[in-house]
Amino acid sequence: MLRFAPSPIGDMHIDNLQVALFNYIVSKQKNENLIVRIENTGKNINVNDKEILEILSLFDIEYTQVIYQSENIRYHSAMALQLMHDKKAFSCFCSNQWLEKKEKEAKENKKAYRYDDACRNLPAELVIDNTNPFTIRINRPDESFESDAIDSFVLMNQEKTPTYNFACAVDDMLSDISIVITTQEHISNTSKQNHVRTSLGYEKKIQYVYIPTILDTFSVKWLLEEGYLPSAISNYLISMGTKTPQEIFNVKEAIEWFTIEDISKSPTHFSIELLKQINKEHLKNLDDTEISRYVGFADADIGKLAKVYLKEARTTKELKSKIEPIFATKNIPQEFMESSKVLSQTIKNAPFFEQYSDFKKYIIENSGLKDENLFEPLRYLLTGARNGPDIADVYKYIKNYIGEIIK
Repeated sequence: MLRFAPSPIGDMHIDNLQVALFNYIVSKQKNENLIVRIENTGKNINVNDKEILEILSLFDIEYTQVIYQSENIRYHSAMALQLMHDKKAFSCFCSNQWLEKKEKEAKENKKAYRYDDACRNLPAELVIDNTNPFTIRINRPDESFESDAIDSFVLMNQEKTPTYNFACAVDDMLSDISIVITTQEHISNTSKQNHVRTSLGYEKKIQYVYIPTILDTFSVKWLLEEGYLPSAISNYLISMGTKTPQEIFNVKEAIEWFTIEDISKSPTHFSIELLKQINKEHLKNLDDTEISRYVGFADADIGKLAKVYLKEARTTKELKSKIEPIFATKNIPQEFMESSKVLSQTIKNAPFFEQYSDFKKYIIENSGLKDENLFEPLRYLLTGARNGPDIADVYKYIKNYIGEIIK
């Protein structure tokens, strides 16, 4: 069993999406289930689970179940009590002010703060009758090479909600997780979570795989709004930090050759420029009708027209900015205003022409215009822009819309 446990607050960023993609690919390769865990036990947490699940769906990341961590609080509480019963955890009555003071002193001495076990060996009578707020802390490892790295950290807060590491450790036990694929920032949490499970007598060893930090991270939502295809974003995120047999691929193809162990351990830079190049190739591979939908149509000819503009556009947003002016009211420069009026009327009176060469010949013969007074205003009338692809290439796909374009 694998799990994807994204941050439930704010927009999903590409490092989280990359973790989701890697978990999905490995789950398919190993024929194991993938669950999504929404970690919603934090204080005053504003969960953004709907957007998370919508993004996973948009990227075709399949999972078998959604688990809300808050539903497991009764298990977190029960296991904290079990640890206390087994003398592996204790009540801590240290005030927040006292702990903050100790942390400040450690910082001033340029040391990492470690809890000093002040409450670990309190007499029973001082614990039973104590009405002050308390947390539950786990006993630090007594004999372990990690003993200096792990103090008696908090399992349950004063509000009796579980801390991140305790909840993760217990939830991974409950879900029988076998592999955890996560970012390098969670390396320091692993020893704490393993210590929790060992203290609870859980013998299964969970495999941890850490993927490198992505520098210059972006919101997935922002990338989508900017016109990057999910397939292109997936392509780029999978290829970061590893060798791929080809530059352009989809997730199904990646399942055949991807190896999580080969991922680089070094941080990687996210390049928008490289993503644009990959996105352009994925746009080329879209069905003509499908690409037309990104610019507001459902017409194969408009899809072919959009692909003509891929010479100068690399996102659906850029494509839309090229196609929309063709059908919008034209903003003709003053110098071409008179020529445009003549051309517009000539085109309205023209019969339908299959070929641009015949269309052009008719315009020349019936407008009396030539050179810059013909071709520049004609480009403005047909495309709404001064520059762009060859008009012959454009006409091929807009000829059936001439009546809508020339208003």
